[in-house]
Amino acid sequence: MRQAILDFPKQFRIGLRAAGNIKVIGNFDGVIVCGMGGSALPAGILNMWIEAKRSGISLNIHSDYGLPHFIKDTNLVICISYSGNTEETISAFEEARRRNLKITAISSGGKLAELCKLHKIPLAVIPSGLQPRMALGFQFAALMKILANCGLINADLKDIHNLENSLNPGDSEDQGKKLAKNLKNKIPIIYASSRLKYLDLARIWKIKFNENSKIPAFCNYFPELNHNELVGFENNGYPASIATSIIILRDNLDLPRIKERMELTAEILKPTGVQTQFVDIKGEDILCKIFDNILLSDWTSYYLALEYKIDPTPVKLNDEFKRRLA
Repeated sequence: MRQAILDFPKQFRIGLRAAGNIKVIGNFDGVIVCGMGGSALPAGILNMWIEAKRSGISLNIHSDYGLPHFIKDTNLVICISYSGNTEETISAFEEARRRNLKITAISSGGKLAELCKLHKIPLAVIPSGLQPRMALGFQFAALMKILANCGLINADLKDIHNLENSLNPGDSEDQGKKLAKNLKNKIPIIYASSRLKYLDLARIWKIKFNENSKIPAFCNYFPELNHNELVGFENNGYPASIATSIIILRDNLDLPRIKERMELTAEILKPTGVQTQFVDIKGEDILCKIFDNILLSDWTSYYLALEYKIDPTPVKLNDEFKRRLA
């Protein structure tokens, strides 16, 4: 796991190459990305990029069986399954085929790769051997390359390629280790502003704690949480006030009023015994900001697993669930 974090920046170059010249011909007015768990995260990151660049592309993420009711013939369907065997994503793929929609896919193999080969569907084949949540660079770069090839986004793919040199995972390792020590025996709650869909970034932190640290974690966003969730800490004697720890992801470009809400939330919660920690989203370029922060979430959840003396890599309960479901 540690080596996967250190090697992460190399994934972008490989992901771009995997998508190569994949191009789906069509007059598309929207994109539906079908994926579950770690394979849905690339679309969440793309949503943050779209918000930052004010791109006109309509992107919807579908994490379920079949396809959403609002899908149109003019939508491009992109199925992402790192293993290639995610049954919900296979279901979406098969429904898209039945409806004669335009499809492409990203996977390391499995049944999805077999179906793409059988039906002559273009597929970006990415390297296998990682947990899906640790293969974000492969999947995101391939997704961006496909959309650029199809003319659906106007992106300088050099910015993605350059992430290999601009990201330095080792820079945030000590910070992650420190955060992890403060989180031991706590349930993390991650808060962020709704700006640039940073709620998706908070959700990535939640997933990393779930799958790497093997603990419950939750997320929410400003300003909505100040209208309901904040009151949930009012009962000082309730165990949640002692057992939770809040991480607030803070960007220097957040609205001044949102910054005030963040500070005031921490101040109001202090007497309840709830621990609050601020994590600043650093960097100038939006992709550097996002992936640098994700690397910090990797280190924090990795070292929290070590605090509990557990291996962060396997997801035994997920595997057992899938075995029984099969």
